[in-house]
Amino acid sequence: MQSIRVLLVDDQPMIRTGFRLILEAEPDITVVGEAADGAASVESALALEPDVVLMDIRMPVMDGVEATRTIAASGSAARVVILTTFDLDAHVVDALRAGASGFLVKDGPADSLVEAIRTVAAGEAVLSPRVTHSLLDRFAHLAAPATPEVPSRLDALTGRELDVLRSLTRGLSNAEIALELGVGETTVKTHVAHILEKYGLRDRVQAVILAYDCGLVVPRGAR
Repeated sequence: MQSIRVLLVDDQPMIRTGFRLILEAEPDITVVGEAADGAASVESALALEPDVVLMDIRMPVMDGVEATRTIAASGSAARVVILTTFDLDAHVVDALRAGASGFLVKDGPADSLVEAIRTVAAGEAVLSPRVTHSLLDRFAHLAAPATPEVPSRLDALTGRELDVLRSLTRGLSNAEIALELGVGETTVKTHVAHILEKYGLRDRVQAVILAYDCGLVVPRGAR
């Protein structure tokens, strides 16, 4: 089994050490490097080619949002998971829009961290289910583009794909969407794949951001 290569990025050495101890206890995960600021994380991501980058959101020199944006724009295959102290953090939406595949709170359980690494490495997105909807509903309008895309941008989606996209914005899993729509889970996976393919999106997190940007969902704070 090929090991998942992880880059740790946090300006606090003790945090990086704690994460390293947790991850290196797993047989399928290897920590390939550490960085103490966003600028160094970009250099390390390009040099070390990690599969996953655990990225602190607030750091000196370059913050985690800009570092995530730079890594994504570089063409790197590395997928970024944002680390934050507060689960309802406006900057997390900026990071998701910049290309992050999800976020975790730093004081979460160790098994959540390990599972997130494996999930993201497998090409899926990871979001804390209990705060996904609240986060986007509260903060998406603060990070919305100055000239939002018009809803007609979603014309490429079928009616059922729009239903699935709306369900994704609520943080529902494929199984929950299947139950709600009365279809098979495999069908939901197919719809999600079509949404991502049609808009060149990396994962379902980016699909949710698209839904907010295009006006399919109106954040409560913007009403």
